[in-house]
Amino acid sequence: MATPIPKSEVLVPLYIYPNPGAWDPLFEAIASNPALRFVVIVNPNSGPGSEPWWPNADYVRNIPKLNAYPNVRTVGYVSTAYCNRLIEEVFEDVKRYANWFEDEKNQGLGLNGIFFDETPNTFREEARDYLEAITQNVKKMGRLLGDNIVIHNPGTSIDGRLATPGMDIATVAEVAYHDFQTMEFQNWLAESSLHRNNTSYMIHGVSEEVVEDFVVQTLRRRAKYIFVTDRKTDMYHNFGASWKAFISAMASSEAT
Repeated sequence: MATPIPKSEVLVPLYIYPNPGAWDPLFEAIASNPALRFVVIVNPNSGPGSEPWWPNADYVRNIPKLNAYPNVRTVGYVSTAYCNRLIEEVFEDVKRYANWFEDEKNQGLGLNGIFFDETPNTFREEARDYLEAITQNVKKMGRLLGDNIVIHNPGTSIDGRLATPGMDIATVAEVAYHDFQTMEFQNWLAESSLHRNNTSYMIHGVSEEVVEDFVVQTLRRRAKYIFVTDRKTDMYHNFGASWKAFISAMASSEAT
């Protein structure tokens, strides 16, 4: 009997400035695939930026459009600098995103959660306590939309002791396709203690010709949250030639 391919969600690092038309490939993919779910990372200024410049008119115009789709959750980018950034600064970034929800002048800016970039993968008590504190800060914020989703991005397999209570997703592979395919990386990735439902992969440098098979037959079986691009540089600043093939593979109901 054929085994259904597990469904996964598109995790989009949307670091593209929203000039007119710049986000159209994303809007088109979302509208054309209502059964496919998207988690979109918005990143105005390596974080939320600060008033009076951020969020500016272009973000104010486009983020509510994303939030209007029922198959989209938006999360805000925050760097931790591998837990070396002052935790008060991290809290402040989260607070700024949360304040968007209360912006009476610009409706629809609220986000569903936070994407914490540059989180460590090796265990230190200080790192565990830092990650737990910033995660719980989001969970208790109460001014973000939806479920206050928290994503950590170490980019590689993490020590299970860092999978702190409350963290929803970890990106355990942010890597080039060539490196992802090596036995060394696969053996390292196999050490991840995370369930598929809590796992994200972000793979770049994937040629358009292999995207569909790679996504359907490999990635969707192992991770619930996925991003794939053919781009090898500035991976998150352009949708790339493989974008439509990637979305098609994510939306596919193909079985094997």
